[in-house]
Amino acid sequence: MYVAVKGGETAIARSWDLLAAARRGDEAAPELTIAQIRQQLRLGVARVMQEGSLYDEELAALALKQASGDSIEAVFLLRAFRTTLPRFGQTLPLDTAAMRVRRRVSGTFKDVPGGQILGPTADYTQRLLDFDLTQAAPKVELEQASAPLPDALPGVLQLLDREGLIEADLPAEGDPEPVDLTREPLMFPAGRPARLQNLARGDEGWLLGLAYSTQRGYAESHPFAGEIRMGEVSVTICPEELGFEIDIGEITLTECQMINQFAGSKCAPPQFTRGYGLSFGEAERKAMAMALVDRGLRAEELGETAHAPAQQPEFVLYHSDNVEASGFVQHLKLPHYVDFQAELALIRQLRAAADQEKADD
Repeated sequence: MYVAVKGGETAIARSWDLLAAARRGDEAAPELTIAQIRQQLRLGVARVMQEGSLYDEELAALALKQASGDSIEAVFLLRAFRTTLPRFGQTLPLDTAAMRVRRRVSGTFKDVPGGQILGPTADYTQRLLDFDLTQAAPKVELEQASAPLPDALPGVLQLLDREGLIEADLPAEGDPEPVDLTREPLMFPAGRPARLQNLARGDEGWLLGLAYSTQRGYAESHPFAGEIRMGEVSVTICPEELGFEIDIGEITLTECQMINQFAGSKCAPPQFTRGYGLSFGEAERKAMAMALVDRGLRAEELGETAHAPAQQPEFVLYHSDNVEASGFVQHLKLPHYVDFQAELALIRQLRAAADQEKADD
């Protein structure tokens, strides 16, 4: 079946040359460097890290360059490399409450402890092409704030938690160790830790479409953005041979706490419920979509009727992996000559039988 592919080794080698030439582009123009991609295309780099399940800006930038900007191909490259890496330890749970915040907004309260911090965002810009960017941009002189931001900002949802108006954010009974979907297959029924892990590395476009469906009525959800924060979080490990925690660096995260109306059920009283999203890098849209879909997937455990696509765990989680989806779609480019000839012979046979039946009538 695949003789044609095997026999075309020379053509395949030439296709690699063409790919390299197309990637490089006009040799009279300066070549993109990894540092430029990492710093100036940071949002694309963040997406590759999220869906590639590996926080490494240099490698994500390299994957984007190799893939000529194709984010799904870059995710594939990063995941493939990840499988070659040894695992020598595990980090402790990240404390996002201690985040060194660069952006923090809430759509539920105007005045929140610590204030609204707009940070780097395009939310307040006009979506008009800026032709000044066709030239080298001058250095931006940032104005220093009169007072530094506090080391940590309290969570906005604590305001509701104090009055008991929102469900408690408690670990599952027994607080079991979460599964590692990079090493174990997704199994159903899937607990919330597994679902969140799947969504965190899921395709952003898929999650965005599902999140949009919940807002259009396909989940009976009325969400509010309780808090969205972005900044740096310390990563710590506790080696067994030392017995104490070591700070090994920090990573940039975006966290979203979504608040949803809930009229109550046999499982829980009327209260606000939570949806949660967490993503590598600056990834506000991904974190928000993740939080909306997370809440949708909690329908049955909250006693709601699960009738919408975004409330069906198997449908949502099985189809969220863009690498797997890309493989299934793109494998159709491979030779299927034998299969097609069988289908062709069958269609001819059916047509002949249909023509004979028509003639007999």
